[in-house]
Amino acid sequence: MTIPALFVSHGAPTVILDESPVRTFLAKLADTVEKPDAILAVSAHWETAAPQVSDAEAPETIYDFYGFPDALYKLTYPAPGAPDLAEKTRKLLTDADLGPVETEARGLDHGAWVPLMLGWPDADIPVTQLSIQPHKDPVWHYRLGEALRPLRDEGVLILASGNLTHNLREFRGHAIDDAPEEWASAFGEWAGWAIAEGRTEDLLDYRAKAPEAVRNHPTDEHLLPLYVAMGAGTPGEPGRHLHKSYTYGVLAMDAFAFS
Repeated sequence: MTIPALFVSHGAPTVILDESPVRTFLAKLADTVEKPDAILAVSAHWETAAPQVSDAEAPETIYDFYGFPDALYKLTYPAPGAPDLAEKTRKLLTDADLGPVETEARGLDHGAWVPLMLGWPDADIPVTQLSIQPHKDPVWHYRLGEALRPLRDEGVLILASGNLTHNLREFRGHAIDDAPEEWASAFGEWAGWAIAEGRTEDLLDYRAKAPEAVRNHPTDEHLLPLYVAMGAGTPGEPGRHLHKSYTYGVLAMDAFAFS
């Protein structure tokens, strides 16, 4: 069983509480792939200098946000850990000269548990998490994905979670269902077509090639998981657009499969 690598936009933590098109999509995420034997989550919210992978036996639910509704802090995602998958991940990255790779008994941040809780609410699939390196570029993260590609043939879902656009300085004052700002939709449209057309080189050089790149991504971290999913995809096959919507007028909530 070979499973596509997925990139999803996780949005604000409250996406799990508030009705929206992306919440509806994420609640049916399990329908997009066969049920995996294990999940490797790659979230924009675990940043380290060098790759780290969690070998936690029972990952805790991390509330890496402040000032949100109390209901969010009562949610838990008690999925079993996947230390064997963590070790396979560590070895694959080390063999690809992307190490040293450290292990840490870390829980799941909201970039991981929000889409997991919506997509696989039974929490019965072992899951581990891999960090991103925000000081490294898209090419580095594409190489991470390439190294992880063999896991797809072992029934592992590589679930990369970030946001297709992410500028929280533009977030305030918008309602969840506001129409997208032109600068956000310009980037979202460009990225969607580039992925559909398999324009990998343009995507890797998005800061020079994409419209409004810096305004949509003042920093890279929420786009870097996309490149991990891209790299893990089948060579020569473009990505498939699974979902397209916006929240708060500035957050493109697109999702893609790479198979």
